[in-house]
Amino acid sequence: MTKPYIICHMMMAVDGRIDCDMTAQLTGVDHYYATLKAIDAPTRISGRVTAQTELTTGETFRGPAGAQSSKPGFAKNQTAASYNVVLDTRGTLLWPNDAGQSQPHLIITSEQASQAYLDYLTKQQISWIVAGKTQIDLAQAMNVLGDEFHVERLAIVGGGKLDGGFLDAGLIDEISLLIGVGVDGRVNQPTVFDGRPADRKPLPLKLKAVQSFDDGAVWLRYLAQ
Repeated sequence: MTKPYIICHMMMAVDGRIDCDMTAQLTGVDHYYATLKAIDAPTRISGRVTAQTELTTGETFRGPAGAQSSKPGFAKNQTAASYNVVLDTRGTLLWPNDAGQSQPHLIITSEQASQAYLDYLTKQQISWIVAGKTQIDLAQAMNVLGDEFHVERLAIVGGGKLDGGFLDAGLIDEISLLIGVGVDGRVNQPTVFDGRPADRKPLPLKLKAVQSFDDGAVWLRYLAQ
């Protein structure tokens, strides 16, 4: 089994906060997509909350009562050079039809998603992977992405809990951080990595590259050890 090379690419304030409305106001935000392109990871992955607020209308799937739960597996309903991957544990989000899309969606769920939802995705010509019983098995899902969908490089562009889940599972190969010129400082704001258990130890990194920009922003790249 071969998982993709996984890069966590985030923009943050100097204090590590990543709230999108806040980072959009920082000097340096204009470098975000250029640095994302530079890491050469055309397949992108985000979580349900990010997808619901930024990629969909927010409408949710309403299947038949007592619908059969799903089983581990996948459906390759589109073949493409890259995908927009979304983690949706229970299978809830509605999507437009993906026919003809150059970068189609690929939805990853757990077995909590109903078979009716998977049938809906197939009808919308959207590929899917089911991995894990009550939570998504990230390692299994990444292996399917590599082996069956031939994804070689993947950028995580979701929130702190998504980043933290991949980090805790030991799946991140590289961390790419664009630091904007500013400090947030508000309480209870999301950070680059959230949600690891309290007993976890810090994970060592190796500095790969540093680039500064004329406007004061800094781009850091680290390799996971």
